[in-house]
Amino acid sequence: MDRVRNFIDGAFVEPLAGRYLPNIEPATGRLIGEVAQSEAGDIDVATRAAQRAFGAWASRPASERSRLLLRLADLLERDLEAFAQAESLDTGKPISLARAVDIPRSVANLRFFGTSVLHTKSAMHETDAGATPGAAHAINYTLRRPRGVAGLISPWNLPLYLLTWKIAPALATGNTVLCKPSEITPTTGAMLARLSIEAGLPAGVLNVVHGAGEGAGGAIVKHADIPTISFTGSTAVGRWIAREAGERLKRVSLELGGKNPMIIFDDADVDDAVATLARAAFTNQGQVCLCASRVLIHRKVFDRVRDGIVARAMALKPGDPSDPTCVFGALSSAAHLSKVAGIVDRARNQGAQILCGGSVPAPSTLPKRCEGGFFYHPTVITGAAHDCELEQEEVFGPVISLRSFDTDDEAISLANSTKYGLATTIFTRDVSRAHAVAGAVDCGIVWINCWMLRDLRTPFGGSRQSGVGREGGSEAMRFFTEPKNVCVRV
Repeated sequence: MDRVRNFIDGAFVEPLAGRYLPNIEPATGRLIGEVAQSEAGDIDVATRAAQRAFGAWASRPASERSRLLLRLADLLERDLEAFAQAESLDTGKPISLARAVDIPRSVANLRFFGTSVLHTKSAMHETDAGATPGAAHAINYTLRRPRGVAGLISPWNLPLYLLTWKIAPALATGNTVLCKPSEITPTTGAMLARLSIEAGLPAGVLNVVHGAGEGAGGAIVKHADIPTISFTGSTAVGRWIAREAGERLKRVSLELGGKNPMIIFDDADVDDAVATLARAAFTNQGQVCLCASRVLIHRKVFDRVRDGIVARAMALKPGDPSDPTCVFGALSSAAHLSKVAGIVDRARNQGAQILCGGSVPAPSTLPKRCEGGFFYHPTVITGAAHDCELEQEEVFGPVISLRSFDTDDEAISLANSTKYGLATTIFTRDVSRAHAVAGAVDCGIVWINCWMLRDLRTPFGGSRQSGVGREGGSEAMRFFTEPKNVCVRV
């Protein structure tokens, strides 16, 4: 049984209170290890280590920070198979997905920001004498400096993928970091910490502390010497962080929940739309913030889309995530399985029609090893009331609802009818319609005739209850730095 300890000041250490949480494999329901249960004292020790390391790390040339991040990326790529197996074991996702997406994307995150820092630029403004009453001729230029210790809190659905998405820009710009992976999926964060030693990162630059959100995560948010917080997780926790950070005047980035619509118009390539919807609905068992969960379909093509997605959903059979042929694995935990099943059951009791799925698989239909795992059938629902929980709240599971519309305005109104605003997917052959609808939907990301096609240079994040701020590209580099204007009289 593996024990995941904290990584502080370049070494693995026990939590101060000596307490550990169980680490359960989702595919089997069995105990596979323990993870440190850290509290405020552990966070303080890690913060002090990060503070001590900050000055020397911030003053290193960008080219040197870049070299170390690229070295870490190379080591991660070398150990891709070990990381993929650990990620699959921890999360219940298919090993094929971890191999093809999660770990390669983590490598790409480190390389992207490790090289981006070499291409940053400063703004310069020449002030003409007399342009402002009493002004002299001057030159203004802007410096961007790292902010100090960054608190990075990442979720359980894409553990290393999203942890490196935060670590890479923070370290590249000269900050030191205190990371808290989810206590449900701690292993690859600890493995990355071990690789950081081999890569040559100085002690204290990267610290990884484990524990539950209330203890470890809450202590990070409240710590007086952590001025920057980047959080990916639920909207409820994001609201709490916003209140606590606001009281302390911290800078925050909050990437929160979504209730993402996919709009399929009557002129769409229906076969392409259905194939894309199957990925957008059921990738990682629907446990991706960008998954499409509300499908808005023009009445003329509703039956074709409905029949097509039901057939694809029924063809997805829950299987052992460690099997290379598995494409649909387990949900992350017993608690999350209960949440997903509860939302579906309540929708059913309120009159919604379950077209397929809507239940846990019988143990006899699962591989012997997985009979105690946290599995749920891909589920397609229609006829749910517009104001019900299923239509308004994030399920974060393999569950989608279908609804028809007649006009473009109706589709836009339905798309904007929840409190969230993360992503929208549009399928149409009409270029003018595509641009018009993309401009009218209230969200941070729009895909047209595709889904999850990502360019790391673009801003990532949502509007309304889906978050505050943006990640990715130059947005991330700005978030982790403080601008300073210097005015020189000529």
